[in-house]
Amino acid sequence: MINNKQNNKAFTLLITVLCLLLYLLPTGFPSQDDGYERCKVRVLAVDNQHVHQRGVVQTGVQGVTVEVLDGSFKGQQAEATNALLGKLELDKMFQENDAVLAVVKGRNGQLETINLIDHYRLDTEAILFGLFLLSLFWYAGWTGVKAILSFIFTILMLWKILWPLFLKGWDPIIIAFLVVCAVTGCVIFLVAGLNRKGLAAFIGTLGGTLAACFLAILFGKLFKVHGAVVPYAETLLHVGFSHIDLTKIFLAGIFIASSGAMMDVAVDVAVSVDELIRKNPAISSREAIESGMNIGRAVVGTMTTTLLLAYSGSFTALMMVFMAQGTPVSNILNLSYISAELLHTLTGSMGVVLVAPFTAVAAGWLLTKPYNKL
Repeated sequence: MINNKQNNKAFTLLITVLCLLLYLLPTGFPSQDDGYERCKVRVLAVDNQHVHQRGVVQTGVQGVTVEVLDGSFKGQQAEATNALLGKLELDKMFQENDAVLAVVKGRNGQLETINLIDHYRLDTEAILFGLFLLSLFWYAGWTGVKAILSFIFTILMLWKILWPLFLKGWDPIIIAFLVVCAVTGCVIFLVAGLNRKGLAAFIGTLGGTLAACFLAILFGKLFKVHGAVVPYAETLLHVGFSHIDLTKIFLAGIFIASSGAMMDVAVDVAVSVDELIRKNPAISSREAIESGMNIGRAVVGTMTTTLLLAYSGSFTALMMVFMAQGTPVSNILNLSYISAELLHTLTGSMGVVLVAPFTAVAAGWLLTKPYNKL
């Protein structure tokens, strides 16, 4: 028991060090600001005389008077414009006293140009993130701290490893699988512990991930779905990254998105089997595996629906458009972007389904052995 605690503390320290190293690791894509500075500004007044209402959208140009609240030009006022494209998902309308994120540039301490980006949300986002951390720590204690650490590690792996290597043209399937393995190992061994229980959950998750990866590649070819169906994917080709394989990135995203649910199922099954064996040490491996299968069936029954609901949120408005127009179901299901969503949902769900028996077998075999230092 003491060795297990020491190993868990050492592993937690290792992940903390890795987080620091990842934070300091350059992405290879430095920001090109060309002397521009990002700052928070407050809207003093707006001029809407050149804004035109066209149905539910607005076009034209909104005039905005702002005051810089921080940075090198704090206290200075400037006139800016807010161009409206007539697209609700892109346009923003400012009002007096709104806080706005802006990009400014000046010379000799005098503000020269200013570009309004969007409403300033960084402070609110920080508050929400802080509440998330506090709630997790309040409920889970030290386990919550480790969960927060794994959360940060996952963000850094995506930001510093996955996305930069995708942009550099590395094989998305291989890189995504390796990143999922690293994140899975971090999360499971931090939360479940560096022990047989954690190892069983890790093996089960990798089994489900491999299955989801294989199914995504196989049915991706059969569906003939191109990766450009992902929002903003085609933009990468137009900004100098024509070497990127968008289809492989789309397929990699399928098992990346479902890996979290796989970890959840694997940990549930492994923890349940471990608790069962601790209560009844005389249980055989076969009986433990059968119990794990039964537990997995209950967990998977709800998790697949959870994935469906999670994925369906991204195309709710689209389905409402089809319904309003009376589009036949056969037409809807045959469209490339709908087929892509079906591939995403069903392949990820199948990975979640398969992770349960993989974990049950691994847990039944590993945990019924005599407990030792592992």
